[in-house]
Amino acid sequence: MAHPSFAVTVDLVVLTVRTDELCVLLVRRGVEPFAGQDALPGGFVRPDEDLGTAAARELAEETGLVVGHLEQLASYGAPDRDPRQRVVTVAHLALVPDQPVPTAGSDAAEARWVPVHEARGLAFDHDRVLADGVERARAKLEYTALGTAFCPAEFTVAQLRRVYEVVWGRALDPRNFHRKVTGTPDLLAATGETTTRDGGRPAQLFRRGTADQLHPPLLRTDT
Repeated sequence: MAHPSFAVTVDLVVLTVRTDELCVLLVRRGVEPFAGQDALPGGFVRPDEDLGTAAARELAEETGLVVGHLEQLASYGAPDRDPRQRVVTVAHLALVPDQPVPTAGSDAAEARWVPVHEARGLAFDHDRVLADGVERARAKLEYTALGTAFCPAEFTVAQLRRVYEVVWGRALDPRNFHRKVTGTPDLLAATGETTTRDGGRPAQLFRRGTADQLHPPLLRTDT
């Protein structure tokens, strides 16, 4: 029995916090289809590549950025999602600290960070992919230590709280947040140092601890 042919691509939702805004990495397509239109970084998987390798390669080729961890987000396979042929894409998600200015390459005419609320009308079905990625990030902040991925190597509780506020899109009670994150076993590791970069009294500096999961979870409805 003959099977229909189709191609496999990878697309990347790379999120960071810049100037107190949740931002996504976008490229302006330099080739058809959708030439001149914004899109998520990504491209076709080569015959000798696995999905993770392809995602890392496409990100580096189109934006010049290298991230430490990519996780699979979801697969998208609507028959008409790509006008060239039947294409199934496997989207990946990365949450990163503030990164350097990206450098466009390959078939990307431009690469830049864009506030998520301004990222609309993207090529292919990337509006949906981005929305799914943002919701995954918001959910993962509730039950994993991934919020620290947006922070520098050493950070204050106030900096971490601001990450949660930006990603969740609402203000949090400082005392309640401080009590919950410092009371979560192994979420934060004290450096023994302090800083005044947040203003006011010296604030304790932390690094990410060894915990991957938050017990109990830090629910959006409880903060």
